[in-house]
Amino acid sequence: MTDLRSNYAPGTSPWAVRRAQWRALGLTDEDMAKPKIAIVNSSSQLATCYSHLDAVAVAAKEAIEAAGGIGFEIRTVAPSDFIHSAGGRGGYILSARDLISHDIEAAVEGAQLDGMLTLASCDKTAPGQLMAAARLDLPTVVVGCGYQPCGTFAGRHCDIEDVFLGAGHHAQGRISLDELTGMSENAVAGPGVCAGMGTANSMHIACEALGMALPGSTPVLANSPKMWDAVRAAGSRIVDLVRQDLRPRALLTPEAFENAVTAMLSVSASINSVKHLQAVAEEAGNGVDVYGLYERLADRVPLLAAVRPNGPVSIEEFEAAGGAAGLLWQLRDLLHTDVRTVTGRTLGENLDGRGPTDPEVIRPLDRPHGRRPTIVLVRGSLAPATGIVKLAVDEERPPSFTGPAKVYDSPQDALDGLKAGDVRPGQVLVLRGLGPAGTPGMGMASRPVFALDGAGLTGKVAVVTDGQLSGLVNKGIVVGEVSPEAAAGGPLALVRDGDTISVDLTTRRADLLVPDEELAARTPVTAYADGGRGWLSVYRRTVRPLQQGAVTLEEGPTPA
Repeated sequence: MTDLRSNYAPGTSPWAVRRAQWRALGLTDEDMAKPKIAIVNSSSQLATCYSHLDAVAVAAKEAIEAAGGIGFEIRTVAPSDFIHSAGGRGGYILSARDLISHDIEAAVEGAQLDGMLTLASCDKTAPGQLMAAARLDLPTVVVGCGYQPCGTFAGRHCDIEDVFLGAGHHAQGRISLDELTGMSENAVAGPGVCAGMGTANSMHIACEALGMALPGSTPVLANSPKMWDAVRAAGSRIVDLVRQDLRPRALLTPEAFENAVTAMLSVSASINSVKHLQAVAEEAGNGVDVYGLYERLADRVPLLAAVRPNGPVSIEEFEAAGGAAGLLWQLRDLLHTDVRTVTGRTLGENLDGRGPTDPEVIRPLDRPHGRRPTIVLVRGSLAPATGIVKLAVDEERPPSFTGPAKVYDSPQDALDGLKAGDVRPGQVLVLRGLGPAGTPGMGMASRPVFALDGAGLTGKVAVVTDGQLSGLVNKGIVVGEVSPEAAAGGPLALVRDGDTISVDLTTRRADLLVPDEELAARTPVTAYADGGRGWLSVYRRTVRPLQQGAVTLEEGPTPA
């Protein structure tokens, strides 16, 4: 067994004050010699994503103590895209991912605990927890805490994606307020993350593909027997993991990241997985270029699962067919199956006997849904670093779009323009100032995209933005996360109404078709939102570009 860093020598000052504090909490001297495990809980009453986690933490603590450890519950910020996008122009969403990692560092490193069991729920918790695990390099098991059950409305399936779309349709007068209200009252039938292959379920699957979650544990219905079994198994395993001194950096190898990207491409995951996996790689210090992996593997990895909103399959059907483990089993010929995982075994050993139960839901390599990538990275004079386009499984939209720009500097301005009829078929809606530094914190560009759908303009108007998109967005030609962002002086800052923009998914380019001499004469629009004196101000001053995962480091650039 490894020496526990939480056990100070008897008689020393740290030992004495800890003993005084912990005895008052009911711990015995025997307890104090055991592995001390942080149960990282992002419980919150603000969102259903987190509303069940207190009970999960109790079960985790019981399992840890039954295995011979001591569990200490710690709390972090609990961001929810649908709730916290209301303030700071949506900047508290992505920036809270890094705040989660800092919260964990302060609590776990400060107390010198021995390991972590992290309760992953909404979009930013899993990446924030992985970032902290990689940074601290302490034995860690990530537990995916489940997706929410959905309901029905007017005799049809209804989930949070339908409400998101419905809001856009209502804004354009295509459905009534009563209909939208009815959808919102029935879409969410219990706790957990958004159903479907959005960012949360994508990142839970990524955790399993990285070897940081137990095999067969993602995705899972929140509060189901399977979820509780996974929680108890993880609580038992983390104690052994500490005793074996198996640390994240031994697992988060370049090969593990290649496995994760392969899984993301094969399931048409959220485009947010790109920057999140890059952030974890940055914290692991392994030199992995995740953006490059998505580009290099795009044409090699076929599409094996078509889960809503990318196809007709429900997340429940995907889980029943084998989930992440079934997907990885089908992909095994494309994976590095010799990498180690939190089980102590290799990925290949974990996958023994875990083939999918329904090969129509999770298809084999030789009979995929398609071989054209659905996560497409583009470059060009408008996106010199990268931009990302999400496509559907059964793609029908034209692969290219060229038109005049209609420029907006905030989502609300774009929504107002849509309502006023200023956005017309054939145009390219440019939405800028929403990058990591510009908002600050990276604003959400999804509402205008869904409003376009509500206005009947999907496919008739393209979108180019430096903002982030919900993992549920795959409508029309939408180039998101354009980098360098406008606030950093990227080409988006030079675009004016009427400029010709061309997006070609075949050649994977996004270009601003304006002569160089004319661009050189323009003054960039690099205004960014004032972060004030709080967290968003700190984030703006320290955030790195998307190609470095938008992590926060002191040498981060200040917008022009």
